[in-house]
Amino acid sequence: MATGTDQLVGAGLVAFSSVLFTYYTLWIIILPFIDADHVIHKYFLPREYSVIIPLVAGLLLVFFVGLFILFVMWKSRTQKKTD
Repeated sequence: MATGTDQLVGAGLVAFSSVLFTYYTLWIIILPFIDADHVIHKYFLPREYSVIIPLVAGLLLVFFVGLFILFVMWKSRTQKKTD
């Protein structure tokens, strides 16, 4: 069973993900249909960032997954040499 702290962290992650998903969905799907001079546009980043931010996040994810795999393979190889 999960402890109270685990449940709180999980609930926080779900809430953060929900807010982020809602913000991004409004930014990408709804905002292009609202006039450019409307006041709601000041709460969102410029549209170019809607492509740049996920691209950079994806590249960082691929980099760190590759780094993790490299570290595990290197550690496995050094253990075989000592055995």
